[in-house]
Amino acid sequence: MAAGLKAEYKVISFVEELPEIGSQETCSLENYLALPDHSMDDRIAAARAKLGSQVLLLGHHYQRDEIIRFADVTGDSYKLSKIASQTEAKYIVFCGVHFMAESADLLGRQDEHGNTIQQVILPDLNAGCSMADMAEISQVEAAWEALEKLGLTDGLVPLTYMNSTAAIKAFCGERGGLVCTSSNARTAFEWAFERGKRIFFLPDQHLGRNTGHAMGIPLDRMPVWDPWALQGGQTKLALHASRVILWKGHCSVHQRFLPSHVDQVRAKFPGIQVIVHPECRWDVCQKADALGSTERLIKIVEDAPSGSTFAIGTEIHLVNRLAKRFAPEGKKIMTLDDSGCLCTTMYRISPQHLAWALENLVEGRVVNQIQVKRSVKRWARVALDRMLEI
Repeated sequence: MAAGLKAEYKVISFVEELPEIGSQETCSLENYLALPDHSMDDRIAAARAKLGSQVLLLGHHYQRDEIIRFADVTGDSYKLSKIASQTEAKYIVFCGVHFMAESADLLGRQDEHGNTIQQVILPDLNAGCSMADMAEISQVEAAWEALEKLGLTDGLVPLTYMNSTAAIKAFCGERGGLVCTSSNARTAFEWAFERGKRIFFLPDQHLGRNTGHAMGIPLDRMPVWDPWALQGGQTKLALHASRVILWKGHCSVHQRFLPSHVDQVRAKFPGIQVIVHPECRWDVCQKADALGSTERLIKIVEDAPSGSTFAIGTEIHLVNRLAKRFAPEGKKIMTLDDSGCLCTTMYRISPQHLAWALENLVEGRVVNQIQVKRSVKRWARVALDRMLEI
């Protein structure tokens, strides 16, 4: 259980009703977790109705259907945070993962003193992102110091993917870098090369490699920095010859797609279009017909003629949702890998967590609020503002 929440352990059978809103027992998360998903639907709807326009519920594309059905807006992390900042909602309930809630707090509406007016809530604090967690701030600072000793930080521009912690965004902002999305990564690279000799890219090696390769940078000029190895596991010669130094991080969902999956699906379905997210491995992206951000993948399917068949290399909840949505238009959509893969950390947001967060709001209690420290927020916003400028 998250720090600061009072644990009230009570055994509830599956046939026992949850206490009504207003009861002291409603603040105990354990009471909710003891009940099945479907029993939360009416309670979520009732709480939403009572809160009205005070609350905005954001649902990331990879979220499970049981949550998406209640979302006011669905999309990728940056799109959702940007939309939230343009609303009058007092409470932003972000059904995503931790770094996304941080981004919503970073971009949230502020008063004249720079204080964020909107309060961001993450229904389950355990909903993190394995990729973001692979670039821990102390490790990144240590890597920068090592690169400085090698004489490589002069002309080194740090860039971080949106899928990173606020601390990493601030790190880049303070050192002249910026944040990018999978849609504008190439533009960010071009911006960085206008200002420096090489790029230090965090935290997803695959997005960095795919972007650099598309710009004509040889693979051997993009070494991977391993934070657990001496000098990043690289020779001084390799680092000095680099154009892009990639951080050893990846998305656990997208990395599991293999070149063999592309070969197998093409053999089974001749003429199928394979489209993948640029967080996939380089050799998978090379075999694909197209790659793009989540929003771009959706647009490709939307614009395709009836009768089109797609194998998509991305999170299974989104693929299944697209398959159902476009079936009436005669479009066949499947996952690139038959076994599929869900984002396990995103899946942590359950109907029980959502009902608990909303019913506490009804009672005037804000639980699981995500607030970025003011010192971190300053430089993280600088990095985000630079992205908006380009």
